[in-house]
Amino acid sequence: MPKIIQINTALNCGSHGRIVEQISHVAAERGFETTIVHGARYLNKSQFSDIQTTTKLQEKLNGVRSLLFDAHGLGLKNATKSLIAKLEEIKPDIVHLHNIHGYYLNYQVLFDYLAKSGVPVVWTLHDCWSITGHCAQFENYNCDKWKTQCHDCQYLMDWYPKSIIDRSKRNYELKKQCFTSVKNMTIVPVSHWLEDVVKQSFLSKYPIKVINNGVDLTAFRPIEASGEISNKFTILGVASNWDDDKGVKEFVKLSKNADYQVIMVGVKDDLKQKLPKNITAISRTNSQDELAEYYSRADVFVNPTYKDTFPTVNLEALACGTPVVTYKTGGSPESVTEETGIVVEKGSYDQLVEAVETIHKNGKHCYSAACRERAEKFYNKDDRYKDYIDLYENILDNRDI
Repeated sequence: MPKIIQINTALNCGSHGRIVEQISHVAAERGFETTIVHGARYLNKSQFSDIQTTTKLQEKLNGVRSLLFDAHGLGLKNATKSLIAKLEEIKPDIVHLHNIHGYYLNYQVLFDYLAKSGVPVVWTLHDCWSITGHCAQFENYNCDKWKTQCHDCQYLMDWYPKSIIDRSKRNYELKKQCFTSVKNMTIVPVSHWLEDVVKQSFLSKYPIKVINNGVDLTAFRPIEASGEISNKFTILGVASNWDDDKGVKEFVKLSKNADYQVIMVGVKDDLKQKLPKNITAISRTNSQDELAEYYSRADVFVNPTYKDTFPTVNLEALACGTPVVTYKTGGSPESVTEETGIVVEKGSYDQLVEAVETIHKNGKHCYSAACRERAEKFYNKDDRYKDYIDLYENILDNRDI
């Protein structure tokens, strides 16, 4: 039975954690044995063997180190060496990387093992951290230093991972050295936008295969909302971490229209205190059934994101039969067609309102069937994550050639 190691910040928690869990299910059905390596902060019960690399306290201290010294991914050497010892016992046939940032391991130690062991690597890129000297997303900054050499970063405190001092040049050089040291690696961007980015980066030497994210169509489906239902036109936003780059200001403006009911899901307590009282602010939930109910209740899902790779929330909305309005940002427009929603220029609030009003005028019923059909055709998790298993098998079939 071939052995797969998947490495990700979270265990069956959040969109990326659920993706890892779902890939593991499809892999198990095809005869693969999966172990999930993860950090300590984002945990849900998993049906698979797992290895936790560190403790919450160690992660927190490592986060402080990253903030002070711009050393993201460079702490926890001993913890990562302990992980490597376990991997050497397991002897995986493939190591599948996801988010290796997040304060839970040391990428130098990890890639030293990967380069020396010769184990084939699949690396799913959910963001741009792997190819920059600092940030995980650069689109909103119009910065292209990552194409040649990051240096003198002006955005150290603007977005994750934040840092007080600038070591972006050193980080870029170190990442390039580490991440190009592996002989057999396949890069999997989750969108065609990210594919184009990778082709301009130092990872362009590797084979690249786009595999979109998928969603559980049995969980995310059109369902009847329970409880009191508003007669107002309902606008929904969902995010795991709300800030201006996710469109908080846009939702505040939309809430001023008395004809709209605005619901934001994933709102932390400190932000709840700042939002207008006419916005229904819901805390983060990992319940897919609860999320599906919010998506189904909404007349339109609005995603005014300023930097995103291929947001799973768009797919979840489509699966629930709800049209999507999004900014033309990164890979966000790739899941939306004229039949399933409207894409508007990034930052154009007037166009955003016009798009919302268009769907209001047409009615959700004009889009719902096409939304669900698109989700079934392109974003069924069983189909998308089967693509990974096909990739595994192709790599194993050709590793000795």
